[in-house]
Amino acid sequence: MKTIDKIIEIYNRSELSISKFAAIISKDRRTVTSWIDKSTQKEPNEDVLKKITNFFRYPDIIWNDDCQENDFLELITLIPKEEVKIIDEGYLGGLQYILAHEDKERFVIHPQFPGPMYRDTTVPRVYRTKATSEIEAFKKERTTKMLLYSFETTEWYSIKSLLSFCFSEIGNFYTKEQKLQILNLMVDNFHDNYNKHLYFFDSFSRKIYGLDTAYTSINIKNGVMFFKAPLESVFIEVTNKKLIERIHRHFTSGSEAPTHVAPNDATEILKILTSAVDLELDLCSAYEEINRKTLYGGLFKNNISLSLHNKLSSPRVGQKVN
Repeated sequence: MKTIDKIIEIYNRSELSISKFAAIISKDRRTVTSWIDKSTQKEPNEDVLKKITNFFRYPDIIWNDDCQENDFLELITLIPKEEVKIIDEGYLGGLQYILAHEDKERFVIHPQFPGPMYRDTTVPRVYRTKATSEIEAFKKERTTKMLLYSFETTEWYSIKSLLSFCFSEIGNFYTKEQKLQILNLMVDNFHDNYNKHLYFFDSFSRKIYGLDTAYTSINIKNGVMFFKAPLESVFIEVTNKKLIERIHRHFTSGSEAPTHVAPNDATEILKILTSAVDLELDLCSAYEEINRKTLYGGLFKNNISLSLHNKLSSPRVGQKVN
């Protein structure tokens, strides 16, 4: 493979426009077009090659003459090892790792409602039967820090997981009293607090499977993201800046974010559900209350089984979709 052939392969895989690709390497469109059309045999200079490797985070050896075909394709498709790290330091080590990376603020997509911090305040040991004083001390430290009024936190939960917590009879280990305690705690924590943002999103509105199935924490300032592996106390740490920014943008950009309940309305939803749990209303009755008192009936109906839709009223006019 000639150098130009390698650049063409990288360009095709990038799915970028000619203008964007030309801007990355500080060349005009005609130069890039001449490479793609193979109307020139002039080799690109070292500055161009360096800009490509820096932008796409490829190793410099891809330009070596002996890096051909299979070796070249492997190098541009494999994830650099230094950008992915496995954190496997046991339960205590996992707690310490989370606390270190969420020390100043946190941005988390939760796989289920409530998050482990709120669960642990009420049901201390759901999954573990043993705990040490050091583990309990770290859990208490984390909870105390994150419940502070001044601690900045952004938390996303699927509407599906919220409704399952309140009404599901399958795999639900919370008593009525524990549900009320957790719901009230979260209302107190998020209501009228500009340091804290709570979102409930419709995980059925777009094809986003996976983002609501694992604890995912994003630290955009430090360029670090980690998510829970499907193993006890194991995390996968990612430091690929491009990927982190892309996922963060998915949950912060108005044009890309999943359809959701706005933070200033989220605690009102929690209050309605708290009342429903307290009065022992069923799912359909809770939906009617949400539809009557808010403009999010459509989002919640979308998360209720189709077999129950004939029992539900239509979302009222003026429903919010974002």
